[in-house]
Order: sequence, then structure tokens, then C-alpha cells
Amino acid sequence: MAKDRDPLAIDFAAIRTLRLVSELGSFSKAAEALGTNQSTISYTMDRLRAAFHDKLFVRQHGGIAPTPRCVEIVECASRLLEGFEGLMQPADFDPASASGRVTIACNYYERSIILPRTIAEIRRRAPRLMLEIKTARAKGMAFLKRGETDLLVGPYEVQDESFYHRHLLDDHYVCVMHRNHLLAGRRLRVDDYVKANHAVVTYGGTWRSGYLRGLDERGLSLNQVVTVPSISDLTHILPRTDLVSTVPSRIASSIAKSVVATSCPFPEPFQVGMTWTSRTHHSAAHRWLRQLMARIAGTLPYKAALAAPFGRSRGSVNAGA
Repeated sequence: MAKDRDPLAIDFAAIRTLRLVSELGSFSKAAEALGTNQSTISYTMDRLRAAFHDKLFVRQHGGIAPTPRCVEIVECASRLLEGFEGLMQPADFDPASASGRVTIACNYYERSIILPRTIAEIRRRAPRLMLEIKTARAKGMAFLKRGETDLLVGPYEVQDESFYHRHLLDDHYVCVMHRNHLLAGRRLRVDDYVKANHAVVTYGGTWRSGYLRGLDERGLSLNQVVTVPSISDLTHILPRTDLVSTVPSRIASSIAKSVVATSCPFPEPFQVGMTWTSRTHHSAAHRWLRQLMARIAGTLPYKAALAAPFGRSRGSVNAGA
């Protein structure tokens, strides 16, 4: 036990386990994520308690919560862990012979706009490289912190200095509807827009799109008659109804052949980028992939939003899709 009281005797595997328990708030969930049993997690925590002279976790609301000392340890040790993992990456990278797996967390928008050409290029240049695509939603940053994904792609605000971030593309919102809709082909006035029957995409969570926040700022709300979790649902809904939906302009043309797009009174421009950690920052393979994705995103055609009517400022709002 005396040896375990020396922090230098603690290995990176134990630190990784501590970080996971802290983020999940559960020994059992951490055991499940690591593919081990709860007794192994408990033994590791006992070693860490002895080494750092702290309880690390306390019971709270039917679960556990990290102590202030534990939060400090996890924050510092995570940087060391990610730095070490980065050093383990090969210095050289040959796409033609490279193998391995890269995990990307993103959502429907990125899977429709950025990934198709990215995957095609990877298949052509690095055919042995395997990609795993995960749905990010509100868990993207947590996936990165836990090392469950290598790259997060989406309209995420990145304020944590421990993350690296690169801009990929700009977009804004437009309105889509069936080509025979009464409002089709018109530049919508605010009154027409608000009163129309809307199908609102919720993206499967509590997050609100930028155009909805723009409405909130004006004290306005849409006549929502349908909510759907994904833009893909509109493909089957809009052609058969009198509904209007508001979606990012880059994806509007892929909704359905019978659907047309028109400018939105609340275009709310936003940015999409990619985010990663020091764990993969120095990896030649990951750097190659990030550069490839940025180059592809930079070649995608884009027509900026028209000036908002009635003196509304377009603004620069970090919205999402």
C-alpha cells in the first residue's frame, strides 16, 4: 500500500478510469464503457484515493460527485494523458498504406454536406483507413473529453482552451416548402413567415436553432404544427403538406425534388468547424485527415444570405444543424 501512496506509481490507465468515472458519475457506467467489472473500478479508485489522500467522490442524489480535489486532478491529469497519447502516434503517414480507425462525431448536416466527398477521397487515397461515424447531438464534447471520438464536426462553440478548433464552412437558414405552396417563389415577409404552418426540426434535443433564437429576440414565435427530430424527416413530409420548414441553405436542395427554397426573414448565419484534442493533435494521420476535410469543405459552393428585410441585422450567430 505504501507504494500506491506515491502518485508516481499511478499509471495512465488508472487516470483514464478516474476521468471516465468523473464524467459518467458512476462506477458501473465506467465499468461498462471500459468493458470491465465494477470491482476493478473500485480497486482502481482505492489506489487513487491512497495516492492522492482524498475521497475523490462523494454520494449525491443517488449517484456520486467528484470532490474539488478530484476535479483538479482530472483536469491536470487529462492534459498529461492526452499529451502522452499524442506522443504514441507515428510521426510519418503514408495514406496509401495507412491502416487503423478514426472516429468522427457529427450530425445529419455534416453527414450530408461534408462527409460524402471526404469519404470518397479517403477511399481513393487511403483505402485501408476505417472511419467510424457517431451521432454527436449534445454529447459531442463529452465524446471528445472521454476519448470516445477523435474529431467532432459541427456548429459547436469552443471556449475550452484544451480543445483545438478549425473553421470549415459558413451557412445560413432558408425556408423550404412544396413547389405548389402559396408562398413558394416569394421573398417572405416576417408576418407571412410567422403565420405559416411550420414543421420545425428539433435535432432530437433541447437545443434551439439560430433562427428560433432570432425570433425569440423579436418576441415572435412560429405557428408550429409539427416537430421532427431530423432534417431527413422533411423529405417525406414537405412534398405532401402545406408546411414550411427552416433549414440550412446548403442542405435545402437535398430535401426532395418537389421542394423549393426561398430566403428566410431570419437567416441567422452560422459556422461549422471541427474540434479535436491534444490526443490526436500531433498525429500525422489525423492531421492529414483534418487537412483533407478542410480542403473539401473549402471547395463546396455557397451563396451567402440576402440582406434581411425590414432593417433586420443578419448578425453572426453560432447556430447549429
